[in-house]
Amino acid sequence: MKCILLTSCLVIATQLAQSEDKASASTHQPGVQASAPASGFSGKVKETMNAANYTYVLVDTGTNKLWVAAPAFKVKVGDSAAVAQAMAMPKYHSKTLNRDFDVVYFAGSVVVNGIQPTADSETRELPKNHPPLASAAAAPKVDLAGIKKSIGGKTIEEIFGSKAKLGGQQVKVRGKVVKYNSNILGKNWLHIRDGTGSEGCNDLVVTTAAVVKVGDTVVVSGAISLNKDFGSGYKYAVIIEDAKVAVE
Repeated sequence: MKCILLTSCLVIATQLAQSEDKASASTHQPGVQASAPASGFSGKVKETMNAANYTYVLVDTGTNKLWVAAPAFKVKVGDSAAVAQAMAMPKYHSKTLNRDFDVVYFAGSVVVNGIQPTADSETRELPKNHPPLASAAAAPKVDLAGIKKSIGGKTIEEIFGSKAKLGGQQVKVRGKVVKYNSNILGKNWLHIRDGTGSEGCNDLVVTTAAVVKVGDTVVVSGAISLNKDFGSGYKYAVIIEDAKVAVE
């Protein structure tokens, strides 16, 4: 089975949502459904508005009406809109709009009339202190040479290779942090590698309360979860959630 890892869209979408305002309890908004196909969706724009540096559009897919938000772009009612990847933020309250939504799908971009849009010149900058979007997709190079398997532990290759037997089991693995994002969905997210495994099965996603940095050598302990689905296409063949992480 192909190992599906966290895409950069998860990071981008969550940071975008957090940078404008935070989710809170909301009332039901008639006519807007709280679900979308995992592979993305498309349809006609029924409503559009700008808030801070983002554009919100209500997309009618023919079966659902879904709110999507992305960095500011040009769009008008009647345009066709397509979203390939998005992060669902349920029970969302926009302080800027003073409006409640059952769910908003935050995306890195929205394709309008078949064309990838460019940001409006007046609103192309992200909010203050927001990291550049490109940084979410580009992980710094980390030297993985000389990483030794922890005593009583497993390599990342062994974890992926035996994942069917390891589901729900406690494991320990040593590796280096190659990507780190803090406070996404209330957790810190890290990708670790140890130099083992083939492309697609050499990067282990971990959630934790521990604070680390890219380049740290860490020992991760926790239970293996298989085929974890967070919705909107964000699935993990293997993930360790709420792990204990020790920096060496």
